Amino acid sequence: MNVRKALVPFFFSVLLPVPLPVRLGAQTASGQNVPGYANFTPEAQLENQFLAVPSAKLAGEELKTLTAAPHVAATPEDHKTALYVAEKFHAAGLDTSIVPYRVLIDWPKEVRVEAYDPAGKLLMTGPTRVHVNGDPYQNDPRIVMPYNASSASGDLTADVVYANYGRLEDFNELAARHIDVRGKIVICRYGANFRGVKVFLAEQRGAVGVIIYSDPQDDGYFRGDVWPDGPWRPATAVQRGSVQYLFKFPGDPETPGVASTPDLPDSARQSPYNAQPHIISIPLSYHDAAPILQALKGPGAPEGWQGALPFRYHLGPGGVKVHLVSKQDYQLRLIWDVIGKVPGSQYPGDPVIVGNHRDAWTFGAVDPNSGTAAMLEAVHGVGALLKTGWRPKRTILFCSWDGEEEGLIGSTEWVEQNAAMLQNAVAYFNVDIGVSGPDFTAAAVPSLKQFILGVTRAVPSPKGGTVYDQWLQSHAEHTQHPGFDAPPEIARIHIGDLGSGSDYTPFLQHIGVPSDDISSEGPYGVYHSTFDDFDWFTHEADPQFVYLQEMARVLGVEAVRMADAEVLPYDYVSYAREIGSYIDAAKSKAQDDNLALDFAPAQSAAAQFLAAARKVQALQAAPAGNIDALNSALRQTETDFINPAGLPNRPWYKHVIYAPGEYTGYAAVVIPGVNEAIDAHDAATAAQQLAVLTQALDRAAETLNSAPAP
Repeated sequence: MNVRKALVPFFFSVLLPVPLPVRLGAQTASGQNVPGYANFTPEAQLENQFLAVPSAKLAGEELKTLTAAPHVAATPEDHKTALYVAEKFHAAGLDTSIVPYRVLIDWPKEVRVEAYDPAGKLLMTGPTRVHVNGDPYQNDPRIVMPYNASSASGDLTADVVYANYGRLEDFNELAARHIDVRGKIVICRYGANFRGVKVFLAEQRGAVGVIIYSDPQDDGYFRGDVWPDGPWRPATAVQRGSVQYLFKFPGDPETPGVASTPDLPDSARQSPYNAQPHIISIPLSYHDAAPILQALKGPGAPEGWQGALPFRYHLGPGGVKVHLVSKQDYQLRLIWDVIGKVPGSQYPGDPVIVGNHRDAWTFGAVDPNSGTAAMLEAVHGVGALLKTGWRPKRTILFCSWDGEEEGLIGSTEWVEQNAAMLQNAVAYFNVDIGVSGPDFTAAAVPSLKQFILGVTRAVPSPKGGTVYDQWLQSHAEHTQHPGFDAPPEIARIHIGDLGSGSDYTPFLQHIGVPSDDISSEGPYGVYHSTFDDFDWFTHEADPQFVYLQEMARVLGVEAVRMADAEVLPYDYVSYAREIGSYIDAAKSKAQDDNLALDFAPAQSAAAQFLAAARKVQALQAAPAGNIDALNSALRQTETDFINPAGLPNRPWYKHVIYAPGEYTGYAAVVIPGVNEAIDAHDAATAAQQLAVLTQALDRAAETLNSAPAP
């Protein structure tokens, strides 16, 4: 992919008239510092108008409508939710379109697991039909059977080996104990890494199949009361999910880097060989996994491998054979993104994007439609502003993605189709699991962390005070110093880094759009199961829908404040300090591993980037001359962290600071090219990736230094 390099010409600052400096970073009546505004008072009044509109009652009604039926991507029920969201966007005054993509998606024809003891006695057969007492949604015949999307098809019988969480270190531990998984079925528990990584590692080690089960230690009775008496996973509930190798690339597995539009010829498609497992993967409940694990012989599970089922775990093999049947129907199917546009009055080509996916494994009350309902109420609030005659300076796009659960497909295809336009996108704000409880949390690129904190100071919390107040209070007993010279607010409140697992991935890690992801969390044991339904939500997550309202307000203020900012409110000083800490940590790790690497050029480049960031921070506070040129430099800086060649072994991922870990899948790996090479003890690749990182930091410093000076 071509990455645009748009350095601001130095002569802009001398040819254009230079106004007297103005102070940007105006304060609200409460004393809040608001970067990006010379006079925040009109914007504060606008935000107050917005905050009065999102309705808890309407959000609850929208959630009930969205979750009335299971709506797996590409089904008629999924299409119905697309029409509903489009209707809501249109009613609010947004220019609305439904954008289809034709993508490879599998649905299950048959999924079966049987276990036998050495005498041939049947120990279990499953997946067992899910059931609890009293849930009104559990018998809907449209609920898809438990399966792992992107699994291979097959029919096989083999011995079993227990691999704990299926992490790299778990497979290494089995190897150290001389337990060979070749030709075996691996059984491992959900958690600690992305399910696709578990299958990838098992396949690499020669396994022929994988069973992934939910251990009650992680989200079942060990954590507390199970549904319907509490929020945790009941015995027969199964976590569905994709095992596509998303750490290689997300999206349609046959069209990496190319938008899979309906008119794309089949000749332009490629084999999904590198994107999907070549072995069977099936998910199970802990009810169905227990007989397999209890029958396993072999050494006892080492420390940290024992789960909460009421017997001693063993590693195998021996004591049980398992028969797996997986018949998957792979076809090109239509999915539907819904895009709502509010045209910008001053910078129409520099959009602010808000996104949430709409498709769900079952009813999706928490994941993702709590986020959808919040986004719809944010749209409701923006629509009310439009009726007053307000128009944002920058275009705002509200996006309802489809096919996220199968592999971040709808967002990835849209980004690949619109990559040229998105070079000027100033932010992508994501919400996925909008509300599973009352505790606000966020992850973001460092340049947006101060911005998020500022937004949360403006939004009231259902608990009293502001979202920021409650967020700070929840961190009071758990604060850890971030490990670098952080501003006081960031030192007090942890804002995470972006790995993968949701729709910010293509925006940040493929084309370099500054991104964040927000959520309101609580005990949530029914993830990707039948019981992620409206009944669970109203009993356990948000009975009065006040946290849906809170999330709508945060999303809307993010969008409106960023769209109207005179100067883009990025914080590159914090970004530079974080990068410096990443390089220092990598240096220490390399030294511990006796790898002879020269970190001096990268450390020098990070110091130069910090110096440039401090310079531009002063310009942001008191700009003079061409503010458009300043904004252009500020936006270009994130793109400077994009390496067109991509990361080693996975060129779709192009961001040199953040990527999902190749062996974690969800969690972020910082300066991934360098750190993953160090982990692999590959000094040559680590040195080459240090050079790539140094060049990116040099580009970013050059861009910031090109910003017009007074």
